[in-house]
Amino acid sequence: MQTDERRGLMLAICGFALLSVGDAVVKTMAGAWSPVAVAALRFSIGAAGLCILLYRREGPAGFRPRNPLLQLARGFCVAGATICFFSAIFVLPLATAMALTFVAPIFVALLSGPLLGEKVRPAVWLVSPAALIGVVLILRPNLTTLGPVALLPLGSALFFALMVLANRASAGQGSALSMQAFIALGATPFLVAAAAIGHVSGAPMLAVGTPDWTVAARCAIVAVTASSAHWLVYLGTERAGAATIAPSTYVQMVVATVLGYLLFSDVPDALTLAGAAIIIGAGLVLWWRTPGSAPIDD
Repeated sequence: MQTDERRGLMLAICGFALLSVGDAVVKTMAGAWSPVAVAALRFSIGAAGLCILLYRREGPAGFRPRNPLLQLARGFCVAGATICFFSAIFVLPLATAMALTFVAPIFVALLSGPLLGEKVRPAVWLVSPAALIGVVLILRPNLTTLGPVALLPLGSALFFALMVLANRASAGQGSALSMQAFIALGATPFLVAAAAIGHVSGAPMLAVGTPDWTVAARCAIVAVTASSAHWLVYLGTERAGAATIAPSTYVQMVVATVLGYLLFSDVPDALTLAGAAIIIGAGLVLWWRTPGSAPIDD
């Protein structure tokens, strides 16, 4: 592997690890405020910061998307993914929720055919049943204990997959910074509306009162870490290529497991770890069989 590729891979690994750090910060707010309100405040702060950066770099022209509806769709998808995931980590162990979201590449591969007209490769049909087995192993105790709430990470994975497909459709329609700003701007109104709906629903978990200052501070931290993480992943992709950095996303599982143990005393059982290994293995096989990808050579 070339030196620049190694640096790119390390940047991507740091970015994905930083995402899990932000997720752990979100989990510390469980019970302190509505998870939807947390998501709304996090994206509001992130959108404001990204807009300032975009204006300074590109001026007013940077705020003119070529396809506004597509950017709105990207925002809706990331809003749905965030609501599902933040709600999930409020009630599930961090590593468990993270492991279930790793079915997203399978969803991307399955949906790329009907939504983008791409050919669904034979490898997809091979790994999908294996990933399903992994999901069943992880859900095994949680679905009985928590009911449908345990399925929230799968909802997050589905929304994330739709976002990836929308990203493909919008490729080349702006700079990396503008694409990041557009998705945050698109997500924020949906999240604010969802937080308001949750509040009037009367559900105690979704009540939105005035948060403690520490909640607002933690939302700001998550906004900064998430934006920084996405930028690191972008820089890593730019240097090493998407195929090279793709498997590094699974470092999130390692970081989530360690932080879950250190901060919340969550210890995944053997079957949960086995399910996570199967899902990650399915994702790696899918990556390996993707045309244009190649193993990372020393």
